[in-house]
Amino acid sequence: MSKFLSIALGAFTLTACAATSPSQSSQAIVSFYDYQLATPKGQVIELTSLPSTITSADVILVGEWHTHSAVHRFQTDLLKQLSKNNRPIALSMEQFSRPYQAVIDNYLAGEIGEQTFIKQTQAWPNYESDYRPLIELAKRNQMSVIASNAPKSIVRCIGREGIEYLKKLDSTHRSWVANQINTQDSPYKSKFMASMHHGKPEQTEKHYAAQITWDETMAESIVNHLTKFPNQQVMHIAGKFHTENGLGIKASILRRNPQLDVVVITPVTTLSQESTDYQLAVLAPPQRYVKEENQLKAYHSINHRHKKLHCQ
Repeated sequence: MSKFLSIALGAFTLTACAATSPSQSSQAIVSFYDYQLATPKGQVIELTSLPSTITSADVILVGEWHTHSAVHRFQTDLLKQLSKNNRPIALSMEQFSRPYQAVIDNYLAGEIGEQTFIKQTQAWPNYESDYRPLIELAKRNQMSVIASNAPKSIVRCIGREGIEYLKKLDSTHRSWVANQINTQDSPYKSKFMASMHHGKPEQTEKHYAAQITWDETMAESIVNHLTKFPNQQVMHIAGKFHTENGLGIKASILRRNPQLDVVVITPVTTLSQESTDYQLAVLAPPQRYVKEENQLKAYHSINHRHKKLHCQ
C-alpha cells in the first residue's frame, strides 16, 4: 500500500549505453532480486558505465516500491558505484524523520549499537532486510545520512485536520516540517486527487496537504544539505509516487533552487521508449488483495488503529 493511501485510510510510502531493446532486457528479470537500469528511451545501462547525466547530477532521486528486494538491491549497488567517484556523496532517506538526525549521526560514529539505533529512530519494520545495507555502506565509507522526512505523527494530524494544524505546533516541532508547504494546484496535486476514490473533497484536500508535507520536507532537507555542502552529491530514496515524472520531491527541490541538477530513477515493470525518468526494470509487486472483502478488512483495521492518534 503506498504511503499516500495509508494516510487516506489511516486519517479515516547517454553515454556508455548498450543497444539492448526493452523487450530483450526484460527477459533477464526472472526473480525479485533481478533488475535492469535503462535510459528514458529504454536503452540498457550498466552500473559500471553510468552516463554523465547521472554521475554529474546534484541530486539523484531513486523511487521505490517499499519491500521490493530488487529495488533495494539496486539502491545499494548504485550507492556503492557512486561512492567510487571523486565527488563526495550523501545518502538521504524518506525512512527517517528529522528528529532522529542526531541518533543517526551517533550510530554512524560508532557511539551506539544497531538495536539502539533501530529503537531510537523508530526504524521501519523492514529496516534490517532492506535498508541496513545502505546504512552500513554509508557508515563504512563515512558518508552523511540525511534524516529528511517529517514525523509521521505530524503528517497524520495534517491529514486529519488540514495544513492549519501546523499553527498548533511549538517552534521545535514546527522545525521538523518544511518551512514552506505549497498546497496549490499542480500536476502533482492532480495526480494525487485522481488516485483518491473515496471521501469528501474537503477531506481529500487535507490528505493532499499531508502528502505534500512529506515531499516539501524531504526536498527542503536535501536543499539545506547541499547549501551547506555544495560540493556533495545527494542520493535520495523514497516511494515512487513521491518522485516519478519529476513531480513531488523534484518539483519541490527546483522551486527552492532551480540551479540544481536533479535526476529521477523510477521502478517499472516494462521499459518504455518515452519516459521522462531513468527506468529500473523489475518484476511487478505481487497483487496485495484478490478478494474485495480482504481489502475492506485491511481498510477498517488501519482506520481503527489511527483513530487512537492524538493531535494536540
